[in-house]
Amino acid sequence: MGKFILGLALVAFIACAADATDNKGIRFWNLTSTTVVDFRTAPAGTAAWGSNQCANDRDGTVDHDERLRITGIGPGRYDVKLTFKDKRVCMVRNVEIKDGSIFSIEDKDLTDCAQ
Repeated sequence: MGKFILGLALVAFIACAADATDNKGIRFWNLTSTTVVDFRTAPAGTAAWGSNQCANDRDGTVDHDERLRITGIGPGRYDVKLTFKDKRVCMVRNVEIKDGSIFSIEDKDLTDCAQ
């Protein structure tokens, strides 16, 4: 019986360790039709833009249907500024970002853009 309980404890420990390593943190999923070359966040309603999150990607861009790891921010509401490959800059305001989740932006969300 003791070996059985020890075995169950070991299985539970391995499962917990696997869960911890599977947590990929906050990620942005680019569902726009264009490649993002600069992605910044600011607490909602401010202009305190953070660093370019595209630096977290191997090629420094986020293609359509690609996910990007977001670092340096916690859960909350943020304004997002995206610069696209065609030099268009768009703002998406009041985006809810949850810890350990994926949030997406689509073309229909891009209502505040400038060339």
